[in-house]
Amino acid sequence: MRRHAEKVGPYMRLAVVLVYPLITLLFRRRWVGLDRIPATGPAIVAVNHISYADPLIFARFIWDAGRVPRYLAKASLFTLPFPLGRIVTGAGQIPVHRETADAAQALHGAVEALGRGEVVLIYPEGTVTRDPGFWPMQAKTGVARLALLAPGVPVVPVGQWGAQHFLDVYARRFRPLPRKRITIRAGEPVDLSEFAGSAPSSAVLHQMTDRIMVAIRDQVAEIRGEQPPAEFYRWSAAKQGQR
Repeated sequence: MRRHAEKVGPYMRLAVVLVYPLITLLFRRRWVGLDRIPATGPAIVAVNHISYADPLIFARFIWDAGRVPRYLAKASLFTLPFPLGRIVTGAGQIPVHRETADAAQALHGAVEALGRGEVVLIYPEGTVTRDPGFWPMQAKTGVARLALLAPGVPVVPVGQWGAQHFLDVYARRFRPLPRKRITIRAGEPVDLSEFAGSAPSSAVLHQMTDRIMVAIRDQVAEIRGEQPPAEFYRWSAAKQGQR
């Protein structure tokens, strides 16, 4: 595990004290590519979403890489009753105001965090995948928009696998025992150089998003040792609540 060069506040320390041993107790972990998370400076880390347990597990991965995890989170989480809302705020997580008409303004906090040299974590899919095989599904364009707002900041694709066997909300399944194997694998930064200086048109955003999601899907395929689907599952085209 790398040493942490970044300032760690008391609420983040509290979260680490609570979460770190819990993850050790509950899961057998395999981290691959920790060195691909930049040791210093800003980075956007994009990861697939397979379980509601992901945020705690992935935060441990980023912490073990020597960085302080800063998640993009719904603004409503910051107004949760005490102490939850206070911990989320005090730990330096980043609110996303989805109701904001200006998409760039909605990501203002993330851009500021990157400007401070922090690592911003994002689930491009926006929610746990509805793909029947738990492959990454069609993503929203927020990750591409953020990359355009922070030119030159690396976008690191990460694949994860195993947490869905521990907690699958859609299937109403919670199975903490036996301890589940969790694998997280970081890849090389996605080459988005051809989009530098581009206007955030729909075509550009979707091309960038697809490139990032293909890189994430490749990491998941490496973990699973399987061939991924040729196309991303489109939840918008499926009935809500259907897996």
